[in-house]
Parts: sequence; structure tokens; C-alpha cells
Amino acid sequence: MGFFDELMGNASEANIEKLEEQLDDILVDYEEIESGFKVLRDLFVFTDRRLLLVDKQGMTGKKVEYHSIPYKSITHFSVETAGSFDLDSELKIWISGSSEPIGKLFKKNSPIEDVQKTLAAHVL
Repeated sequence: MGFFDELMGNASEANIEKLEEQLDDILVDYEEIESGFKVLRDLFVFTDRRLLLVDKQGMTGKKVEYHSIPYKSITHFSVETAGSFDLDSELKIWISGSSEPIGKLFKKNSPIEDVQKTLAAHVL
């Protein structure tokens, strides 16, 4: 995937070794990263214990918000694929105890189906 695809918001599978280095201070002992997807500057990281949503903020991306979601807390999720006129896809994840879902947008031709399939494998 090239730089232009990243600017357009297309997701790609992330390198696990780089994710391990980047998230070394976040991961607990013996937690293993199984896969990860990069959407622009943000990340979806699937470990053997939880889903990590990494949201880089600001112009420089120095400020980072980490959402740690145990798989058992995910009550349901939905995927809305891109259409002819609506070019964005959307993933929504509902967490127990919260009425509003966490939503993430994907641009057309992003592998939102791969993210959904990985999420389903951990939740179902």
C-alpha cells in the first residue's frame, strides 16, 4: 500500500513486529498481537486478550488515545459497506454498559471485511 492510499484512508494490514515495538508499554506480560490493521494514522490491534483501538490525534500525532476493549465486553458489532454514492464504510462496536457504539470510518476499497472477520473470530 502506498502513501496515497494512506492519505485516502484505505486500511492495510500492519506489520506485527512494528506493532509490538510501538505498543510495548501498552501490552501486558505474555500478551500476543495476533493481527493489526492501519487506517490512516489509527490502528485496530487484535491481541489474544483484547481489541486495542489506537487513535493518533493532532497534527503531529504525538497525542495518542488507546481504547482497550476486552472481547467479552463486545455485545455486538455492525459493518456498513460502501455503496455507489456513499463511498465510506463504517464499523460500529457496542460495548456492554454503553448505549452508544464506537464507530470508525473506512474509505471505499478498504478491507473492512477483513477487520470484521477478525473481530468475529474473537467475539463469536
